Amino acid sequence: MSSEALLVVGLGNPGPKYERTRHNIGFDAAEELAKSHGGNFSAHKRTNADVAEINIRGRKVIVAKPRTFMNVSGGAVKALANYFKISPANIVVIHDELDMDFGEVRLRRGGGDHGHNGLRDTTKALGTKEYYRLSCGIGRPPGRMAPAAFVLKPFARKELEELPIICADAADLIEQM
Repeated sequence: MSSEALLVVGLGNPGPKYERTRHNIGFDAAEELAKSHGGNFSAHKRTNADVAEINIRGRKVIVAKPRTFMNVSGGAVKALANYFKISPANIVVIHDELDMDFGEVRLRRGGGDHGHNGLRDTTKALGTKEYYRLSCGIGRPPGRMAPAAFVLKPFARKELEELPIICADAADLIEQM
């Protein structure tokens, strides 16, 4: 990584209807990262996102939550990268991951989208897969529940109790970069 600013984008869906749903764990982790470094989100009209600027060990970090729906968030990620002049190699996208156990977090660079429409749209908008993905495991849906329905359901009470720890773990991975 260079001294170029780091862009961290939490994926989710805007509005109170989607707060505390599994699909919005990217927003939750982004909020934890910003809060833990004294950052406050404000509307950034040119990029259609809420943005907090923080500093981690002397490096400028732009933390963002697009105001678009998850499946079309790539345009906002691209607008943020262009506005702040950040290359894909210095972008981290935080997202929910069905194929990981609830509570597991993993940071990797590049790779496929694993059927995640937010990642697919981001890859298309950036024109490359070479950005970081911070996956936050939400587990598989129970029984025969459709994955699309599962990701939009609120967390269970026990999961909500663990959510701050998971978001702190995600923030820790970014801080270690």
